[in-house]
Amino acid sequence: MIARVRKSIDEKDQGFTLIELLVVIIIIGILAAIAIPVFLNQRKKAVDASIKSDLRTVANELETVYTDDTTYYDVTAAAGKATIAAPTAVVVTLSGKNQVSGSLNAEKNAYCLVGKGDTGKATQDWVYMSNKGGLQAKSVTTCGSF
Repeated sequence: MIARVRKSIDEKDQGFTLIELLVVIIIIGILAAIAIPVFLNQRKKAVDASIKSDLRTVANELETVYTDDTTYYDVTAAAGKATIAAPTAVVVTLSGKNQVSGSLNAEKNAYCLVGKGDTGKATQDWVYMSNKGGLQAKSVTTCGSF
């Protein structure tokens, strides 16, 4: 019995060849080269979506305050918060460390909000202009032209 087990152990391979290991490493490298750029692109899309959502939330709060006071107020930015300077200040909690600030145009009775992402890298800033259709990419327009 022991002789038979020893014989079967001696006849079988005891591991992988170098070629087999290299093929597996190359396949893993190819899969990683495909997956990493896709993942990074999805992260940028998520940051953009959170900025857009925060801009819409602050715009909704501005409109709510407007229905009560019939005037728009300045919006000041802090990391993770936006404060509407109404007689009773309204604080809007934002996603992560996003920042939303705003300016007013009293002549046109309109406002413009600028949203910045929380990543350390350059991301697309977004602008919400109440008198020009709402949400737009900052590269298209700036608050100075509203």
